[in-house]
Amino acid sequence: MKKNKIIFLDRDGTINYDFGYVYQKEKLKFIEGVIEGLKKLADFGFQFIIITNQSGIGRGYFTTEQYNEFTSYMLKKLQKHNIEILDIFYCPHVDEDNCECRKPKLKLFYDAIDKYNIDTNHSYAIGDKIRDLAICEKTNIKGILIGNKSDTYIYKNNLLEAADYIILREKT
Repeated sequence: MKKNKIIFLDRDGTINYDFGYVYQKEKLKFIEGVIEGLKKLADFGFQFIIITNQSGIGRGYFTTEQYNEFTSYMLKKLQKHNIEILDIFYCPHVDEDNCECRKPKLKLFYDAIDKYNIDTNHSYAIGDKIRDLAICEKTNIKGILIGNKSDTYIYKNNLLEAADYIILREKT
């Protein structure tokens, strides 16, 4: 069985601007380069899985229903650009819950790897925080940090730059 090449994406701060607990449709604004970068990666054979912490649910700032409505709206906006998201895994908890699904813990990543037969040698995690790349510490998945420099991970300004880097790397 062929393994899937996946780009694990954080949501807030990576795909859309993070205005703090984003759940209102009118606050969905894609970061510059996101649409173009995702298109390039899809054309190169990658699929996308979003892994996102959504502690706004646990904090009572918005409900699971409101999160689902926002997510559905975002997916429709992406589909208008012919971008399909294979799946979304989210954690609704706060740090104090000490759950296994909140990044930097790895449960959601491993759930996705098991569910979708992922080729970790040709997959990437992209996020705006180190915790979004935690899976890179335990697997062959490569990490790219967006918008924040790091001594540990490749840094790019946006998802389009990350896409260009990934495609160049995968071609060699």
